Amino acid sequence: MQFGLFDHLDHKPEAPARTLTDRIEFIRQAEAGGFRAYHLAEHHGTPLGMASSPSVFLAAVAQATSRLRLGPLVYLLPLYDPLRLLGEIALLDQLSNGRLEVGVGRAISPIELAFYGVGDDIAQARTAEALAVLRAGLGAERLTFHGRFFHYDDVPLPLAPLQKPLPFWSASMSVEGLTEAARAGMHTAALGNVEMIRSAVSTYREAFARLAQDPLRQQFGVAAPLNGMYRMVLVAPTDAEAESLARPSYLNWFSKLIKLWRERGIEAPLIGSLDNFETARAVGMLVCGSPARVADELAAQIDATGVNYVIAQMAYGDLAHRDEMASLDLFVEQVMPALRK
Repeated sequence: MQFGLFDHLDHKPEAPARTLTDRIEFIRQAEAGGFRAYHLAEHHGTPLGMASSPSVFLAAVAQATSRLRLGPLVYLLPLYDPLRLLGEIALLDQLSNGRLEVGVGRAISPIELAFYGVGDDIAQARTAEALAVLRAGLGAERLTFHGRFFHYDDVPLPLAPLQKPLPFWSASMSVEGLTEAARAGMHTAALGNVEMIRSAVSTYREAFARLAQDPLRQQFGVAAPLNGMYRMVLVAPTDAEAESLARPSYLNWFSKLIKLWRERGIEAPLIGSLDNFETARAVGMLVCGSPARVADELAAQIDATGVNYVIAQMAYGDLAHRDEMASLDLFVEQVMPALRK
């Protein structure tokens, strides 16, 4: 069992520079505690995320750490010129000495895509074509590509990633998306209730076995893919103390998550019913309590879903930095050893 950090890098009621500095301290402490990787979301036009350019913050993280793997989860491919993104990916992998892991996807929010003039009707096609460009350019010395959205003729690519192959991640929950992730040998990150995650892991692993000889896997796939489960986690000395911290912080975070949807009167897929703290706990998305309780709840979910990677969001909402650090320390010292047993 391995552990990763997930981060929205959402706004706090303080100077953004303070949040960014504290978060890098938090990430360095996670590296020291044995976390495998740091995964950063990308959002636009919302207090849910300050990392509208994930590469910028990840470059800072790369210089502040030495072993922790890092990457976006996910780059919103409909918003990128993939030629420019190829350069960012190569630079980040070199800066981090081969620690980059690239999550790619289309974005869950059509509102955010619309800010950039990308309609939901073309988002999936644009995502697929951008990913095709990335695959054509990785490791190549020159790029020629002609598609519906992107056209390049004999473009030099002087900088290549250090890793060959470069690990990719998918956060898709659809059968089609999971099958394509398995075809390409990508790591996966699943969210939702326990049954949704169990189904996603089962779908992926069946497809991974069936598509073992696919040329895409042979060229780009990882040998031992991780199937991750996203969970919000807060650990405190007692259950009561953990709930007193987690409840307001979760509700603060959720208000940012839902903000754009509520402003436009649009129902948000998957997340709309999670505005209730008790509901979030009941479906397993939010796990909080004493170290023993958190370890027991996560162990039960791991057994039920079959995941081999826990992706914990432990800094969120208006949780004070000292409480984030204390929660992280308890997770490292008591929860992780219990789960690894």
